[in-house]
Amino acid sequence: MARGGQGLARVAVVVRAGAAPLWWLGVFAGSVGVLVPGITGRRIGVMAGAALFIVVAALVSYSRRRRYTALAGAAVRAGKHDVLQDRTVAVRNWRRGHRWWLLLAFLAALGSAFAVPAAGGLLLAGCGAGLRLKAAWLGRRERDGNVLLWVRVDWLDGRGGRPAGKAVKGYRTTGIAAGDAAPGGARRRTAALV
Repeated sequence: MARGGQGLARVAVVVRAGAAPLWWLGVFAGSVGVLVPGITGRRIGVMAGAALFIVVAALVSYSRRRRYTALAGAAVRAGKHDVLQDRTVAVRNWRRGHRWWLLLAFLAALGSAFAVPAAGGLLLAGCGAGLRLKAAWLGRRERDGNVLLWVRVDWLDGRGGRPAGKAVKGYRTTGIAAGDAAPGGARRRTAALV
């Protein structure tokens, strides 16, 4: 970056990047899994999957919140030479870096349908729902603090993820209007022109 600036990615965007693919792959795998009777039968498989969905969504949503809170509490203001990464770039980087893991998880969810129908797909969908809930929690923190949280791109691992990993030493903040993503990592809605 020019003059000592750093590339920064939105924390909530990186967290939220995996929510949609995990959710939709899980829903598809669960739907296909219902068609297979499996060893346990459909009813037990769907009930086990529903329980897994709730438990996994809660675990993913609440995992590492203390670390996120500590990093957000020690965040410093972004410099004027820092470069803010677009939402689409951050999402694309995460999905490219995790595409093989997503494929393996999807295949495992499909394969598990022969033992417990729909359970693997619902577990995968629960991971996606948990990431979405965590991004929403980050969005509430950002709105309450009237700041957006950013992480240095070079501190994210090579796969484009882990905004609260060991390599991350701190966050940076900007005003609430910076960047092209709203608090929580969703697309920023523009007001209709009159």
